[in-house]
Amino acid sequence: MILNLERCGPNVHVARAQDKQKLLLISDLHWDNPHCDRDLLKNHLDEAVRRDAAIVVNGDFFCLMQGKGDPRRSKDDIRPEHNNGRYLDSIIQTAAEWFKPYAKHLVLLGYGNHETGVLKHQETDMLRRFADVMNYENGANVQVGGYGGVFSVVLHSSTRGNKSSAQYAIHYFHGSGGGGPVTKGVIQDQRIMSSIEGYNCTWQGHVHELYHHVNMVHRYDGTNKRILQVPVDQIRTATYKEEWDGGVLGFHVERGRGPKPLGGYWLDLELVRVSSRAKGKEYDNVKVISEFSLCNRMY
Repeated sequence: MILNLERCGPNVHVARAQDKQKLLLISDLHWDNPHCDRDLLKNHLDEAVRRDAAIVVNGDFFCLMQGKGDPRRSKDDIRPEHNNGRYLDSIIQTAAEWFKPYAKHLVLLGYGNHETGVLKHQETDMLRRFADVMNYENGANVQVGGYGGVFSVVLHSSTRGNKSSAQYAIHYFHGSGGGGPVTKGVIQDQRIMSSIEGYNCTWQGHVHELYHHVNMVHRYDGTNKRILQVPVDQIRTATYKEEWDGGVLGFHVERGRGPKPLGGYWLDLELVRVSSRAKGKEYDNVKVISEFSLCNRMY
């Protein structure tokens, strides 16, 4: 089922679905970079369409480093179709055509440092321009969020006469810092955990690592006077930019960085009814079960 997002704030988006929902969570596509593995990306997007999954992108959809005045620009890092006097315009035009088959599945785009860099120095919002073109040409509902924000999916019971529902709330943040060769950015998860409350998942990208772990927390249920143990999923999605390239040359190699994983995560959400017993009382409620699986291979 494809989600139809409701924009509740600049970076707060809520979707409603039936008792099951599939999502593809990806980031750091760097789509316009010659090192973007477009074959792998297309394969994953095609698989998302086949699975009827909604697609969410957490920043750095574009690379955007080859514009006039950008000190990072290199003749080796620009695609031929973008090597012209309308560099940024040509990226929007070609991206809108390339992503057209996925217009109805793309639901939310977050900013990354590459988009905010162009917004700051070139005074143009590439994500909003892309979303506007996609929506106008395809009748889609591609939404733009923030560098960080909330993406919440509310699942409703499909059983006749049962009006129960529950939500799965994701705190997304593109990321900061360089990620450590040892910690792989995991330390940032703990920093985020110290400043948030009420989320089921935290999601970052930025450092081109790929992992999922579960952080257990406890909270007090004041209504029923009991302590609950609650899992918080923490994920980091990687990239589609293969810049190590055998370790021959380039910025990535010269900084001493090794190969990076490619891909993201599938997320399957399901509304289930659970029963528990505490202090001689029976408790019956519904909750959303989450299941993450790697999306890092060809299908």
